[in-house]
Amino acid sequence: MSGERYNPRESEPKWQKIWDDAKSFVTANDDPREPYYVLEMFPYPSGRIHMGHVRNYSMGDVVARYYRARGRNVLHPMGWDAFGLPAENAAIERKTHPGTWTYQNIEAMKAQLKSMGLSIDWTREFATCSPEYYKHQQALFIDMLEAGLITRKNSKVNWDPVDMTVLANEQVIDGKGWRSGAVVEQRELTQWFFKISDFAEDLLEALDTLTEWPEKVRTMQRNWIGKSEGLRLLFELAPSDKTDATSIEVFTTRPDTIFGASFIGLSPDHPLTTALAANNPALAEFVAECHRHGTATETLEKAEKQGFDTGLRVKHPVIEGETLPVYVANFILMDYGTGAIFGCPAHDQRDLDLARKYGLSVIPVVLPQGADPKTFEVGNEAYVDAGNIFNSGFLDGLSIDDAKKKIAEHFGAQTVGGKVQGKVEVNYRLRDWGISRQRYWGCPIPVVHCEVCGTIPVPKKDLPVRLPDDVTFDKPGNALDHHPTWKHVHCPQCGASARRETDTMDTFVDSSWYFARFTAPQADTPTVPAVANRWLPVDQYIGGVEHAILHLLYSRFFTRAMKATGHVDISEPFKGLFTQGMVTHETYKSQSGEWVNPTEIVIEANGDTRTARDLKTGAPISIGSVEKMSKSKKNVVDPDEIVATYGADTARWFMLSDSPPERDVQWTEAGVEGASRFQQRVWRLVNESIEIAKQSSETVSDDDVNEKLALRSDALALRRIIHRSVHGIAHDIEGLRFNRAVAQIYELTNALTKALGSNLGSAQRAAIAEGVEKLTILLSPMMPHLAETCWEVLGKTGLVADARWPDVDPALLVDDEVTLPIQINGKRRAEISVAKGLAAAEVEQRVLSLDEVVRILEGKAPKKIVVVQDRIVNVVV
Repeated sequence: MSGERYNPRESEPKWQKIWDDAKSFVTANDDPREPYYVLEMFPYPSGRIHMGHVRNYSMGDVVARYYRARGRNVLHPMGWDAFGLPAENAAIERKTHPGTWTYQNIEAMKAQLKSMGLSIDWTREFATCSPEYYKHQQALFIDMLEAGLITRKNSKVNWDPVDMTVLANEQVIDGKGWRSGAVVEQRELTQWFFKISDFAEDLLEALDTLTEWPEKVRTMQRNWIGKSEGLRLLFELAPSDKTDATSIEVFTTRPDTIFGASFIGLSPDHPLTTALAANNPALAEFVAECHRHGTATETLEKAEKQGFDTGLRVKHPVIEGETLPVYVANFILMDYGTGAIFGCPAHDQRDLDLARKYGLSVIPVVLPQGADPKTFEVGNEAYVDAGNIFNSGFLDGLSIDDAKKKIAEHFGAQTVGGKVQGKVEVNYRLRDWGISRQRYWGCPIPVVHCEVCGTIPVPKKDLPVRLPDDVTFDKPGNALDHHPTWKHVHCPQCGASARRETDTMDTFVDSSWYFARFTAPQADTPTVPAVANRWLPVDQYIGGVEHAILHLLYSRFFTRAMKATGHVDISEPFKGLFTQGMVTHETYKSQSGEWVNPTEIVIEANGDTRTARDLKTGAPISIGSVEKMSKSKKNVVDPDEIVATYGADTARWFMLSDSPPERDVQWTEAGVEGASRFQQRVWRLVNESIEIAKQSSETVSDDDVNEKLALRSDALALRRIIHRSVHGIAHDIEGLRFNRAVAQIYELTNALTKALGSNLGSAQRAAIAEGVEKLTILLSPMMPHLAETCWEVLGKTGLVADARWPDVDPALLVDDEVTLPIQINGKRRAEISVAKGLAAAEVEQRVLSLDEVVRILEGKAPKKIVVVQDRIVNVVV
């Protein structure tokens, strides 16, 4: 046995079948043990898993297996985020049904995930495109509609003219659709909205309670919610023949900078802009151009700041006789504040960019600490930090906060056109969540439009509202709109002819509550509240940081909405959140500049120099930068090939060991081969320990193991390493420091291998046996197939998947030695390790025998030796 190599290709399918047959990872809701819910963000069924999936699910599996070994009732489910435009586009290209394409992909990806040996309860599996799932989503929609959490209204939307659907702001990249690349248009449509803005303050305040979330994610959500407190101010319009309006109301968070105002800015969608554009073709074209670039915040931040001078002017509210020009600006949103601002270019970068472009004045009114007010100027970068107010009349010398209070009092005592000035207001950047999508492959919105009764929900007894199977995509736009019969129904209230809603829900709705459905996936209601409340919130959620805003924020809202409608009794969906880094790889290009797959080249090393050539032709290949794996750059590694070549355990081990899990990991062939070699090292260690155990018939029982092992100091030292490893690895797994846990397993393996040898005493053999047994359990969350095989050859009963995490002897965690620094005439010259509490006389004797001390004393006796027990030794010569 010891001469045979471990063969993962034989072992891994064997143990996967045994786990399945034993239902090792099926979770019962009525299990009395303390629950623990670990969940990785579920995948979109694109057809193939990638190395990012391997890393994500390996991490979650370590956590699931570890807490199962600690005696918890672990829920670790899997499902499929299966609706969406890619399936619809794929169906059009392949002339098939989106469901056919989706379920074929699910079957393929499920087989790939199962080959990884993940400890998943597959009995809870579902796909969001299944009517058995989305009928409950429709029921939730109806409950939320009746609770006043959903509204339908006209809204400006980003319209993709190629994909023929609405896009969220975040799906508009540089003015183009994120999938089609088409220039996005602005349209006004009637849309369904979840009223997430009603929860803005609660969502913001509760971020402080999410102490097990990354701070960067909480910061991103705070910024996205974007709470700001400011004033509403009325600027009186100077008389003009262009408009009958008498004033413009602005919202500002920086009223302290009012003396630095140099223009008024209007949104392209401001009512005054619309009125002016009706008689001004040039302004109308400017507005149209703004609409073509969308309203996504990122797009507006990156876009060149553009303005249009309306010719109107307003009276300056604090500088007598001065007026300000009124511009329409492309970076001002109508749905924030009043859709109008006053621009203070010296202290806002967007305002400054506009002012420099159109030659407007730049008046600094906040003076940095220590700056000279006579010479301080603002160049091409706005000053946005702290300071005192200057160039501002009665505000001069005040701090920013004090100036805000004083100017608020000043305006509060005024009126403009009979309206009170200086109204204090809190605004949020967060907008209601528009969920209407003009596509077929999504959850139907369960409402009916009746000319008699209006818009009414479908009765719950008639759910699900199913998607029609006989759908065609021969016309552009929403296939549900084109279906000859599906949308034509009778009103469930009055029986008159009516029309179904043909918009479907944004797929982010599907993923905003799936974690709750996993707690009771076969229930006749969306949740079983008592069961959901026991499992939720998810103890550990794992996924990419790219979901920090949309998915995570929407899930937080949706959980609150489910609480308001009686489906759960919690507000936060995820207690702990971990965002893992990406998987990267070198890129390669041919001499003609084409990307080359890593499997098509051979790397050669000459010292520190690495070169690449084409595997078939021998032509030189250039080695490029390390980037995220992507099909477009061909720097992908196929998990199936890795599993077939090295085994799943090797892939898992490499993903966990290479770098801190929150950072990117670079996939390298050398790293994978190193993981494979370690697997064989463990296998040899286990088999050699078995041979050593056969050398003696003496056995050591659990009852007297401590007494037996204490007979030999080297055995005791090894046991200290073993127990400290068990303790440290548990601590690192609980802290999601997988690479550090791996490092400790390496160290334990090295210590056990070093301890092997001939003529070992019974205490040493017992320590090695104990260490190998514990090592096998410690390995099982990361290399579960290898661990099961080792457990079997060690003659252990049952499965290591069912074994408890090893106990730790607290006495073996205590250091019984201390390292003392030795100072000679005040300078540190050496150090010595001694037993804790060792008598001063014995410490002195050992210190005087050290080579460095002997050399310095040169045969002379020291004047004095001061021993501070367990801390330091001072020698005076």
